[in-house]
Amino acid sequence: MSLPNVFELCKPREDVASGAVVDSDYAANLANVLTRRASHDYTDAPTFFTNTYPTEGLKELLVNVCGRLSGRGESVSAVFRLDTSFGGGKTHGLIALVHAAAGMRGVSNIAEFLDPALVPTRPVRVAAFDGENADPANGRPMGDDVRAHTPWGEIAYQLAGKAGYEIVRKSDEQRIAPGADTIRELFGSDPVLVVLDELGEYLRRVQGMGGRDQLTAFLKALLTAIESTPQAAIVYTLAVRSDGKGVDAFADENEFLASAMSELESVSGRKATNLNPTRDDETAKVIRRRLFASIDDSRASEVINAYRELWVTHRDSLSEEARHSTTVAEFAQTYPFHPDVLDTLTGKTATLGGFQRVRGMLRILAKTVATVWANPPTDASAIHLHHIDLGSDVVRREFTTRLQQAAFVPAILNDIAGPPEKPALAQELDARHFKGLLPYGTYVARTIFVHTLAFNNDLKGLSADHLRYSVLSPAADLSFIDDAKTKFRAESAYLDDRPTAPLRFNAEANLTQVIGREEKNIDPGEARIQLADRIKSIFSGQSLDLVPFPGGPWDVPDDVSDGRPRLVLLSHDALEIGADLREIPEIVGRMFERKGADGNGLRSLRNNLLFVVADETKVSEMKRGITRRLALQELKRPERVKELAEHQQAKVFELEKKSETEAAIAIQQCYRHILYPSRNALGGAGAVQLAHSVIDIQNASERPGSGQLQVVRQLQSQNKVRDASDSPDSPSYIRDRTPLKKGQMTTRDLRDEFRRDPSLSMLLSDDVFRKAIRRGIEESVYIYKRGDLLAGPGDPMPSINIDEETTIFTMDFAKTKGIWPRAAPTPAAQSAFADSGLSVTSDPLPPIGGSSDVSPGPGFGESPPNSAPVANAKVFTAEGVLKEALKKVIEQAKTAKLQKVDRVAIRLFEYGDAFKLIPIANSIAGTRRLVALEGGYTTSQDSEMMFEFKGEAQDASTIKDYLEPQFRAAKVTDLKANILFDFESGLGLDGDAADKFIEKLTRFASAAAYVEATAEVK
Repeated sequence: MSLPNVFELCKPREDVASGAVVDSDYAANLANVLTRRASHDYTDAPTFFTNTYPTEGLKELLVNVCGRLSGRGESVSAVFRLDTSFGGGKTHGLIALVHAAAGMRGVSNIAEFLDPALVPTRPVRVAAFDGENADPANGRPMGDDVRAHTPWGEIAYQLAGKAGYEIVRKSDEQRIAPGADTIRELFGSDPVLVVLDELGEYLRRVQGMGGRDQLTAFLKALLTAIESTPQAAIVYTLAVRSDGKGVDAFADENEFLASAMSELESVSGRKATNLNPTRDDETAKVIRRRLFASIDDSRASEVINAYRELWVTHRDSLSEEARHSTTVAEFAQTYPFHPDVLDTLTGKTATLGGFQRVRGMLRILAKTVATVWANPPTDASAIHLHHIDLGSDVVRREFTTRLQQAAFVPAILNDIAGPPEKPALAQELDARHFKGLLPYGTYVARTIFVHTLAFNNDLKGLSADHLRYSVLSPAADLSFIDDAKTKFRAESAYLDDRPTAPLRFNAEANLTQVIGREEKNIDPGEARIQLADRIKSIFSGQSLDLVPFPGGPWDVPDDVSDGRPRLVLLSHDALEIGADLREIPEIVGRMFERKGADGNGLRSLRNNLLFVVADETKVSEMKRGITRRLALQELKRPERVKELAEHQQAKVFELEKKSETEAAIAIQQCYRHILYPSRNALGGAGAVQLAHSVIDIQNASERPGSGQLQVVRQLQSQNKVRDASDSPDSPSYIRDRTPLKKGQMTTRDLRDEFRRDPSLSMLLSDDVFRKAIRRGIEESVYIYKRGDLLAGPGDPMPSINIDEETTIFTMDFAKTKGIWPRAAPTPAAQSAFADSGLSVTSDPLPPIGGSSDVSPGPGFGESPPNSAPVANAKVFTAEGVLKEALKKVIEQAKTAKLQKVDRVAIRLFEYGDAFKLIPIANSIAGTRRLVALEGGYTTSQDSEMMFEFKGEAQDASTIKDYLEPQFRAAKVTDLKANILFDFESGLGLDGDAADKFIEKLTRFASAAAYVEATAEVK
């Protein structure tokens, strides 16, 4: 069963859902109510009390004051003080008093608020001073051509008309407070209610006019007159906390008034009755009553329980509010609003000047409810802060105009909600990364913005864990919230970018915006030059010979040069292509097929060319990357960086350092189209013999700055390119695809065929070609001949030369011409095990002892001088894939009924295999590991290096770390590698020791090898 949403459980009032509520409907203005200029919702008593929630504080206010006015209550106090932290309901309570003093005529629900018997039945003189509407300098028009400049002037006119004003005219005009007797004269014989609201704002208006002293004198006289008059009451408001501290825009004035009133009460000996019309825990009830005609609280418990389970499950990732035991109960009171909505509006937004808690929240939330019902979101199991749609003009104006936060308009338009023609960052993130999901980018941005609006700096913004708490819902995923936060923070122009700052907006653009402006100042010509240089640098390398930005076939040589295949890098200004390429572009086809100054010659070495082309969708991003780098380099200059704040300076250095990598990634993600020689040509038979492959974005982003590496990897995955560590094409395939099928070719000519024929592999190293020749010899496909040296299957493997003096024969041709087999050698003496079919020799390995010489035994080269053979040794041999060869010699030893072998010696044919196996051998325990290396290499500059090593495997690993890159870069290589394991107590054959040895040795290595196992027979 799906979780019910707010649309199923709540029914907004008709005027709220339709958006027909106007600002004046929530603008509780006491003066306008008294003059009947306020909206019907406030001037009409029945409507007012229907829309008003009977809070405990409001009921207490009405009972006490009406009891005093009617003379039927138990209250003995004549002075009442309304305290709320942020204006929560105090003006609303005063309006309720005015209606009650007028008899609450037509109100059907009087009993909800007070005992009907306490409602005054006699006329009550009501005078109210509202500091928000006062005009001390010009005078406030009261009627009868009277303009009152002071609270006592306004009150005198309201209590006794023009005649009453005449009594205090001089006091009003001279701004001098009247005495208590003069004020009492205004009361007459009727009950009197005097209401004072927003005195702090009045004091601000008379600043510098001596207003404080005269207001204090007036309040003393007024309190004296009220207390001495039966059925008279005064109610005044103060926006201060319980500790006496003001928290709104008139904090200083309110704190002064609180101190002055406390002193007056102390002097008179009569304390005011302190009341709070709307406590914090009742604000939600007030709002719910005004906005919704009905709420199904019984079913809402299903939703609240779902949130509770989320908070428990993710308690370690959420702010402490999710862990409070009271939050669930609070949610039950605030539903359909998430608790963070009211907490933020009351705790942060309400501290701004011009925002009064209840009425301000009603305006914002009424407009939010209207937009939510007009455009229902899919995740509205409750209404969150992120449902406050800043893209709605009426909602946005509540913050930017009414709360005077217009400075944030650029931040809203740029980062949160922009016009259709220019989406904001959050909207772009939603389209780019969260398509088909909740608009996480927008949700994060809206939540941060509302949390930003506060009077005190310490209140502005929120932490990452509080953001998760605020946005998380049954339909949301924490990982997406975090992802959106990270992406938004990285790209926002207006988020506070200081390292320790909470998530909050600045009115001014941050460093991102500064960088953006600098990017616009970068000279396009300079950016183009820098980009071209960087592209060339990235695609330079050791594997391929780079031909950067050729203009035509004449710029691409058709020769072997240093032996490396050529990588032709097309300028993005010359050619851009897409993933759906259908045919080879004409410029690429001409370069592939033609050569020469005029471009009319036919190219010979077509299998020696690779083309890298820019992606049409990534060119702009690549250009932006280099432009950003140039902008950061400019900002990094000493004379520019000092213009920035200290934390921004550090950020510029950090970003400039990262920009090198980011630009490289952008270039590699752009240059990811490869066109390579292939019989399976794009466009089918008859087309230019080039195929198309695209490096995926993730692979293109690896190893920034190593463009050739990505090209090689991609073509290795296509089975087109081979390096020294790869397996070669099969010998029979090479034979059948080349002129070798006629019977013979020199090794040089055969090697050149790999540069001509698109159906063959592209060889990055001659080692893989040599490996193919060796395999052909081993598999009886080739016969190798150089001078008098002839090698075929079963012979010791020679070094493979690539030159005009070395010839490869096919086996059939060699047999036909009598080249192979050669004359049979004299038969060797058979061992005692000849009849068993096992390969066994009685020639033992020389003793190792303490000698540093290594002699891997027969077939591994000559023994060291003065080494004596071990008596009665049996040697078992096998050749093939390492794992297979090892298993064979162990099986032979077991068949010979031996309990153990004492030595295992391995001879490797390829340097790549040797370099892989040496570190593995070094990790084998319980045996002495010895290595012999002999060989050399020729560099690309024809320098030669010859070496010989004999010693421990640990030392060999160090030597190997040096040799391996040299061999990879060399033009010619030759290596003889032997590894010997001398087991301290022998390698047992009864249990699984031998299997474990083989498994560990071959887990990461699959070399071809010749293996000997030696057992000492006692």
